[in-house]
Amino acid sequence: MKFTNLRFSVPPIDGARYEEAQARQHQLAKPFGALGRLELLSAQVAGVTGELFPSLAKAMVVFCADNGVFEEGVTPIGQDVTMLQATNMTMGKAGIGVLSAHAGAKLMVVDVGMVQDSPSVAVIVRKIRRGTSNIAKGPAMSEAECERAFAIGAEMAEKCRDQGFRLVGAGEMGVGNTTTSSAILSALTGLPPEKITGKGAGLTDEAYANKIGVIARAIEANGVAYDGTEIDAERAIEIVRRVGGFDIAAMAGFYLRAAELRMLPVVDGFIATAAALVAAQIEPNVSAYFVLSHRSAEPGYDAAAEMLRQKPLFDLDMRLGEGTGCPLAFQVIEAAARVLRDMATFDECFIDDSVVVDNWEDENESEA
Repeated sequence: MKFTNLRFSVPPIDGARYEEAQARQHQLAKPFGALGRLELLSAQVAGVTGELFPSLAKAMVVFCADNGVFEEGVTPIGQDVTMLQATNMTMGKAGIGVLSAHAGAKLMVVDVGMVQDSPSVAVIVRKIRRGTSNIAKGPAMSEAECERAFAIGAEMAEKCRDQGFRLVGAGEMGVGNTTTSSAILSALTGLPPEKITGKGAGLTDEAYANKIGVIARAIEANGVAYDGTEIDAERAIEIVRRVGGFDIAAMAGFYLRAAELRMLPVVDGFIATAAALVAAQIEPNVSAYFVLSHRSAEPGYDAAAEMLRQKPLFDLDMRLGEGTGCPLAFQVIEAAARVLRDMATFDECFIDDSVVVDNWEDENESEA
């Protein structure tokens, strides 16, 4: 493998702890399965962390970068917006800032490749360079730059671990990154760009057609068209290097390292799910660690989630990005963990559990 510095080893989730959580759910004073996915989430939390009742301090990390494909007219939004929104995030004014504060999650904003520099001292500067190259003309980044982006993501996961966070989410800010995400998804799945590409931030029909054409040209120019063979780790990284962005590579690195450290990585919408899909091609065990927060309104989302064999927690017609689905999911995950820890058992409630008919497992066996 030529990406010699990109070695991840994600262990399987702790099966014994998962089963212990499931066994406790059977003992709680309710019909088994009556709390639906909250019960499965509580077991996943236990399996991922290796603890039945873990502390779930929360953090959001947003990776900000610009994309050279901007010059192809794929978005009407100027690149200065990336910097402006990154700055607004640190001030609590952007959507992710508001929702992170509401959920009690620490927010960290990282510059991995913005064209402009933020005046906010709260932005963590890890700038690789000022935006990627134009994917319609060639690779987005060099091999060294790609490795650096993954490493920055891994570094931020370690920073979260060192500060005691166990429940973590990744977001992004980068004008043009629905274009790079669609290109990645098409290269990974073979789905044509017109089936998975949305209008993004207010494109006209003409501009939308141009965006689809740009993605198709980028895939051809970079030689990453899906050929029907299995996508191995090196090819997945190469796809990101050629048609992705610094933000997506950093998110993939973040997810992988967070899983290695037995944290629970929560995934936002379309762009984040594309990054999660890349991470899963690099290290398949990581899929069991993911919690998909919300179903994005972007056309390609369902295909990406299906490839991860995951189902999002909710559908609120959201498509903002920034990681905004994660703080909402944090609260659901916390509720699941709290039920497992604090709800009384049948014995503690002096209830005879023989009166409860338990057929939920049979009914849900296929889904499980």
